[in-house]
Amino acid sequence: MPKVACTSLIGDTGPHVELLKSAGFDLEMISPDLNLSDEATMVEALRDAEAVIAGSEPYTPSVLDSLPNLRAICRTGVGFDAINLPACNEKGIVVSTTPGVNHHAVAEHAIAMLMAVARGFPRLDVAVRNGHWARVPTPRVMGTTLGIVGLGRIGRATAWRGAGLGMKVIAFEPYPQKEFCEQMQIELVSRDELFSRSDYVSLHAPMTAENHHLINAQSIAKMKDDAVVINTARGSLIDESALYDALKSGRLRAAGLDVFEEEPLPLTSPLLELENILLAGHVAGLDNESYHDTFKMVAEIVIELHGGGWPDWAIQNLKGVSDWKW
Repeated sequence: MPKVACTSLIGDTGPHVELLKSAGFDLEMISPDLNLSDEATMVEALRDAEAVIAGSEPYTPSVLDSLPNLRAICRTGVGFDAINLPACNEKGIVVSTTPGVNHHAVAEHAIAMLMAVARGFPRLDVAVRNGHWARVPTPRVMGTTLGIVGLGRIGRATAWRGAGLGMKVIAFEPYPQKEFCEQMQIELVSRDELFSRSDYVSLHAPMTAENHHLINAQSIAKMKDDAVVINTARGSLIDESALYDALKSGRLRAAGLDVFEEEPLPLTSPLLELENILLAGHVAGLDNESYHDTFKMVAEIVIELHGGGWPDWAIQNLKGVSDWKW
């Protein structure tokens, strides 16, 4: 009976449980109390697993060296920057994601954060709770410019919603869907132009070496004095120290962050001192529908791989491999 470990902190219930058990898999839920950022702890937890339903924990070469039984890492989500693909290629470990199931959830979350900080939250909430009745006008969102970095599924879903709010949408995207841009009247611009023109910058780019600390002191210096940054993509897209300085000084008006360079966000993070920042715990892709569809898809991928199938639409590595076996 092949063993599948589920490290996703929210994956204790869902369609994957019955699907995998009915298919004859031994499914083990890894305790959310374990620190999977610690390599020794992670190796011990996954020692006997042949497949992992993975969260955002890091799969380094040394971790993979210590897991000789592992055949597949099936990520719940679309990001896989925490997984060392060259090491997986070398060991013949399949890495898959669950594309196309959570883009509406993330887009809604991005717009929710944008609208909240635009109207002065969480500062207004904190003020009322502390007995302060401050009535200060805020800029109207309609008519402002939304700059989207990355027009993949999530970026396009966010652009559609921004346009529906009456925003002018501009975007930086190396490989755009031109028909979509024409239909939505989205202006494609350089990254620097996006920074200089946007009232709201929403990040929907993958984590690559080029995109690391995309938002830094230099890019912030190009932005409008009252610009807002929203990040529902990857924490490492932002230099948090530079963002903190800009928010503290008032150089940026506000920010909404769902992802961070270190997760969970340490209680010692200076970001927690700020009133002009709205925080969430990497939950943008989690509405009820995306949760169900994500865990159903990841179970189906595991079952197909074990049965000799090759769901290439979900697999992110081992390109050109034709003889892979579980």
